[in-house]
Amino acid sequence: MYDNLLLLKDIVNQTPLPIAVYLGEELKIELANTAMIQAWGKGDQIIGKTYLELLAEIENQQFYQQAVSVFQTGIPFHAKNKKVDLVIDGVLQSYYFNYSFIPLFDKQAKIYGIMNTGSDVTALHLAKLQTQSAEERLRIAIDSCGIGTYEIDLATKKIKTSGNFNTIWSLDKETANEELITKLHPEDQALREKAHQQAQLTGKMCYEARIINADQTIKWVKINGKIITDENGIPATIIGIVQNIHEQKVFEQELKKQVAENTRELRRSNEDLMHFANIVSHDLREPVRKIKIFNTLLKEEKQSDFNENSKKYFSKIDQSTQRMENIIEGILAYSTLDKSMQPIENIDLNEVIENIKTDLELIIKEKGAMLHTCKCPQIEGAPILISQLFFNLIQNALKFSNADEPPRITMTCSILNNNDRDWVEITIKDNGIGLDSAYAEKIFTAFERLHSKDQYEGNGLGLALCRKIAKRHNGTINAKGERDNGAEFTVVLPLKQAGEAL
Repeated sequence: MYDNLLLLKDIVNQTPLPIAVYLGEELKIELANTAMIQAWGKGDQIIGKTYLELLAEIENQQFYQQAVSVFQTGIPFHAKNKKVDLVIDGVLQSYYFNYSFIPLFDKQAKIYGIMNTGSDVTALHLAKLQTQSAEERLRIAIDSCGIGTYEIDLATKKIKTSGNFNTIWSLDKETANEELITKLHPEDQALREKAHQQAQLTGKMCYEARIINADQTIKWVKINGKIITDENGIPATIIGIVQNIHEQKVFEQELKKQVAENTRELRRSNEDLMHFANIVSHDLREPVRKIKIFNTLLKEEKQSDFNENSKKYFSKIDQSTQRMENIIEGILAYSTLDKSMQPIENIDLNEVIENIKTDLELIIKEKGAMLHTCKCPQIEGAPILISQLFFNLIQNALKFSNADEPPRITMTCSILNNNDRDWVEITIKDNGIGLDSAYAEKIFTAFERLHSKDQYEGNGLGLALCRKIAKRHNGTINAKGERDNGAEFTVVLPLKQAGEAL
């Protein structure tokens, strides 16, 4: 027969959990398996030594006192996740063990030793601490964000809450899920039901609803949730968060109210502007036209002999009425540009420029102007607006010329590609009176003039109209120049427009 004692020793030695036996009051080490020897970290020569001789560092630790107390009282001691400081490789290190000290009795029921069993749970303990730390940091982060968390057991309908959940829902005790639902505004009940039905398909839900407080005031909240299934794929739990979005909603509603009021005001202003444009076109045009006619008739009156002052006054009346007509036309064009949709058509820019040259033929001849153009591509846009854009630019170049030299106007163009879209860049440069770079943007403002109306005719709307037209075609227009050294206008327009109208 195999020696029973030897068999028992083999079993103890091969057990992966540390086991040791200590005899007598000095706790002399009688037996220690491989796992215990490795846990002590003191080498293999340990049998016959006392417990304190082997582990001197435990003398002042509870660990040693607990072992002595078991030998003295005969009462077993069990500990879980307890700290023990051991010297391993010459370094004092902290470990955590689940361990027991169990008294051993002889046939006379007298204690002769104790058995020590244990397991090293240091890694598990540290992982638990890290998890608790992470959970605490998460809880602090959630609380600081004003978010409340919840967990609903779909089988029992019980709800667990944490964070600011109770504060947001104004709860002072544990509440069933059904009671929470009753606190929602009646108009939002269907929204909640729809969100939960959708969650059955997607696993997620998100909706905004109103909570009715005890004083009948309301509070807006945003609820997010995720369905967790069991091992069989059956929905078991809903976990989620709730946020107080009341201030955000109030701001949103106030913003919508202001936008609506501003929209109404803008619509009223636009209607007033249209009314003003109608007044200009019907009520102002006719008196101006009559002043011009009567001034001409009076000037041509054969029976009257007008002196030089009178003739000068007639000329000034003509100039003023002509300027008034220009202002009226400019106001009409500027105020009505955004009021009607223009169909998008293919536009031959070369044809547009030739037509403008024809329209301005008299002033070109009068000033001896030289107009150098280039070959331009076809673009898409509203022909009447594009013609107005380039007419204004070329007319400006002729108008603001130097008195002592004929106007020289050079037009160049190139094709650009930006964001996978083709554009044409057209530059119109002149040798006129130029402009100060500080006013390069100011000249595109409506009614803005850099020169006296007595020096140069105009209504202050031409370039503002140009920018409106360029912007309406999803393009840009910019200016640069130097005083007394010409101006340069750059127009960038897409070759193709999106949609069917502008």
